[in-house]
Formats: sequence, structure tokens, C-alpha cells
Amino acid sequence: MRPRILILVTLAEVGGAQTYVTALLPALAKEFDVTVAAWGPGPLAGAARGAGARYVPLRFVRRDVSWREPLGLLELVLLCLRVRPHVVHANSSKAGVLGRIAAWLTGVPVRIFTAHGWAFMQYRGPAARMYLTLDRLVGPLTTRVVCVSERTLEAGLAARVCTAARSVVIPNGVDTDVPRASLDGEPPRVLSVGRLKEPKDFATLLAALGRVSVPFRAAIVGDGPDRASLDPPAGVELLGERDDVAQQLAASDVFALASRSEGMPLSVLEAMAAGLPVVASAVGGVPELVVDGETALLVPPSDADALARALERLLADGELRRRLGAAGRQRVLERFGLAAFRDAHLQLYRDELAARGLP
Repeated sequence: MRPRILILVTLAEVGGAQTYVTALLPALAKEFDVTVAAWGPGPLAGAARGAGARYVPLRFVRRDVSWREPLGLLELVLLCLRVRPHVVHANSSKAGVLGRIAAWLTGVPVRIFTAHGWAFMQYRGPAARMYLTLDRLVGPLTTRVVCVSERTLEAGLAARVCTAARSVVIPNGVDTDVPRASLDGEPPRVLSVGRLKEPKDFATLLAALGRVSVPFRAAIVGDGPDRASLDPPAGVELLGERDDVAQQLAASDVFALASRSEGMPLSVLEAMAAGLPVVASAVGGVPELVVDGETALLVPPSDADALARALERLLADGELRRRLGAAGRQRVLERFGLAAFRDAHLQLYRDELAARGLP
């Protein structure tokens, strides 16, 4: 009998947690009996089924906090009772809280949570305090916390939402067999990819692009609740969600990511794999992904002037773009490939199961 794993994600839409799960599935399905559950439309269902896993659409576990929370918890409890998993692996803030409670209530022996970025750092005000309290409450129910960066682990330890003994850092990994950017656009093209919602700060990115004085084109791939409030300057396209991100990267010359908070953004890794130089906010695990001045230019968060200067520097200097882009791709090849990422997770599951005398 193969061990059963239930992977929970709040939403099935395009996003970092969903890309992380999609990257894991082909390796997991070879060794484990895998079920994936999430709410709403998106590519995760097809990715799960394509990898040989079962997919369960959720009805009540949604992003926003609402009256549905008891129903969401009950839904996950019933799902655990039906699947009878040996491991529940929860991803994203809502599924992370409700999933760990449901797994503990139903006696699931291994309860793993991946912190792609702590919710209490991504939100502000009452929402941040609520998630901090909830993460502290469910921490003792968790057998292992996976942090995607050292900075994520440090923040979790400082906030007392995880412990060193029960935590491990597994950096994200990406496919490196992707189309390569030529970096000879005329004028050069800036690309950004992400959900149009905090903590991504597309307003600051658009403000910075509006201050760039050299010729350029720019595009933003992604959708979200902040789209209606964004006012792109001339030459900037809002493309919405796309299924050709690899081709969009290959057709660009600079990748930009303005965020107020991050775990370890897969979009930056994907850009580096394509050979693009990166301009990004120096937040979360971003400084662990890139080397400032060697593979990327880092700027303070929410600083449109600094972001504009860094973008203009790269847009005006093709040789600098090629040097940083080549160094970034080499760094991904050496440190952030899919094989090591998948192997680390497989070994984590094996170790946690073996520690409990399970197959």
C-alpha cells in the first residue's frame, strides 16, 4: 500500500503556492497516493489530474474570512475522514490554518505546512493580528513547517509561529529547460508577473515606469482585485492571466517585481531561468535568490524613484542586461533546479512517515 497524501491549497488559481504544488506533483504521484483539494477555477485541477493525482474541488474554503469558516473546517474534516491520509500538506494561509486543525481533529499522523510567506506579514491591521494569533494557535498541531527561505524561517521563529526543531528550509525550484530571452529588444521590454493584490505592489511599479526616461515597452501578466485601481502609463500593457508566461519571459529584456513582502517568489526564479536580469524589492527571500549587482538590482520596497533608476540603468545598457541575465541563469542551474526541490520534499515525507512507523 502506498502512503496517502492530501495536499490542500486555498485556491486553484494561478499563484505561487499553486505553482509550487504543480512542480511537486509529478514526483509525488510516482511514490504516493496523492489527492489535491482547492477552491475555484484555475489550472491546478488539470495539473493534478495530469500528474496522476485525484482532484477534489472545495466549496467553502475560500480566501476571504467570512461566515463560511465553520463550514470550511467541517468540509476538510469530512475530506480527511474520506481520504484517510497519512500526510496532510497544507499550503497558503486559509488552508494552512483550517487544514492543520482538520488533520489534527481526524488523527492524521503527519501534518505539514509550507509557509510561502507568512500571512501576518502580508496583511495589515486586524487581518495581520488575526493571522498571527491563528498561526500561533495551530503551530503546536504541526509536525513540520517548510519555509521557502531562511528569511521566512527567521520571521516565523521571531513571531513564535514555528519552532526550530519542527521547521526546515526547502528553497523553491523551477524548470530550467525553458525558452531563453535574447535581451535585444528594440526598445527593450520590461515584464512583471504576479497577482494584482497586496503584497505585490504594482502601483509602485507603474509609478516607477512612468518616471523612466529611456525608450521601453512593458507588460504585466496577472489579474486580481487591484486591477481596476491601476493606471498604467503609456507603453505599459495589462495582459491579465496568461498560459504563455514562459514565452512572455523569452520575449522580454528585464524582469521587475515590486513587493512589500515575499517568501521566495517563483516568478523571479522563472525569470532567471530564462536568462533575464531582475529588478526587485529587497524583501523576504528575494536577497537569497539573487545577488545584488551580479544577477539583479535590488531596491527598497515602495520606493518608486529607486525602482525607476534601477530599471533605467538596465534598459539603457544592453551589456549589463546580458551579464546579469547570464549570471542569474547560472545561479538557478546551480541552486534552484527542480530535482533538488523534489528530492528534499520526498525525503521529508519519508522521514516523517518513518518516524511514526508508517510505510
